[in-house]
Amino acid sequence: MTTKSKDQTVHLKTLGQGGETGYRLEGPSADILEAFPNNHPDRPYMVSIEFPEYTSLCPVTGQPDFATIIVEYVPDQRIVESKSFKLYMFAFRNHQSFMETITNTMLDDFFSVLQPHWCRVKGLFAPRGGTRLHVFAERFKEDSEMIAEVRDYVESWKRESGRHEG
Repeated sequence: MTTKSKDQTVHLKTLGQGGETGYRLEGPSADILEAFPNNHPDRPYMVSIEFPEYTSLCPVTGQPDFATIIVEYVPDQRIVESKSFKLYMFAFRNHQSFMETITNTMLDDFFSVLQPHWCRVKGLFAPRGGTRLHVFAERFKEDSEMIAEVRDYVESWKRESGRHEG
């Protein structure tokens, strides 16, 4: 199926048929993320997705960690489907891992599924014991034909939008 906007959707499985959703909450996996073709691969543009209700568990205490997770990327050929993104985030709910590991795992998963020109995952974790922890992980696709243009675009976007620090 192709929509009026030429978005290709026939291969998407997470949304299911007739509004039915296939939940997979046994644990986080890149397999949960689905993507659709980018209709504008010839130009760098930013996609930013924010998930303010993220939860996971501390691997030592089992206590919940709360965060806002922000995934920013410059797409190449694929774009993440938003419902699969939500399900991916939900899959961390009972997962036990350190905040730094979680943020880097997310970056690896997004990179493996999307192969974007650039991607950054920001884990803005809620304070625990009076300490706030923010984890930033980013990566460029070095073999991109547009690497110089993308690097300039990303740096300009960070500067103009104040997204350097958080």
